[in-house]
Amino acid sequence: MITKNNSIIKGERDRAILLDYEYQESSTPLPVVVFCHGYKGFKDWGAWSLMGSAFAKAGFLFIKFNYSHNGGTVEQPMDFPDLEAFGNNNYSIEVRDTIRVLDWIENSDLPVDRHQINLLGHSRAGGITTIVTAKEARVSKLITLAGVAHYAERFPDAGEVKEWKEKGVIYVKNARTKQEMPLFYQFYEDFLQNEEELTILKQAEKIKQAHLILHGELDEAVLVSDAYALHKASSHSQLKLIREANHTLGSSHPWNADRLPEDLRQAVQCMVNFLKGS
Repeated sequence: MITKNNSIIKGERDRAILLDYEYQESSTPLPVVVFCHGYKGFKDWGAWSLMGSAFAKAGFLFIKFNYSHNGGTVEQPMDFPDLEAFGNNNYSIEVRDTIRVLDWIENSDLPVDRHQINLLGHSRAGGITTIVTAKEARVSKLITLAGVAHYAERFPDAGEVKEWKEKGVIYVKNARTKQEMPLFYQFYEDFLQNEEELTILKQAEKIKQAHLILHGELDEAVLVSDAYALHKASSHSQLKLIREANHTLGSSHPWNADRLPEDLRQAVQCMVNFLKGS
């Protein structure tokens, strides 16, 4: 197995995008799976690395990366040492960072089949990858895993937004790290300025590529109704529900086992079958 961790790509505002890849040595170009993490996430969270190894063993070149403003740093790519960067993140930055990764793949010397570059987005990145797929012919297939269908509905109510504007920042508690994580008002402003592009269901309607929507029936963070809404909007989609699965498909952080949790293992098998056309 060939692996490389923490390659550096220039991201938004010259911040680093840290990128890992893994694949089995091959004399022919390999189909690619690009994994995009969600809100308060990072490439090394939970069982994502084990998921990557499963894709590599199935014959894919697997890539995962940290968004430039996810709150990690080059020195500490896990967790959130840079809360200033986290607070300055927004959906548009993540769309542009995802496209930067596609550019890097296209110009790399990896054994890439450029006709089989597939996006996989978890949670918030389910929306990001939907938006990118709608505008990027380079994307062959899309998989949204516990993906959100609406960004607008996830903002606070009008009164809280008014207070957010006045103070310039609101804070979100991270239950795991106990950090008070800032969201600067620019996050909401960017959404308003780019609402057409950032309305996930409108972009889903434009997708011509095959689209697999995977969702846990017991997802507590993104309700399964989002999966149904995405399926209705994305005309080339298929919907697969994982029985009794939660938002992270049974994974948690840290994940110290050497095997995938059963729900995520089932999801990976579904994804591999979809990408291989079976």
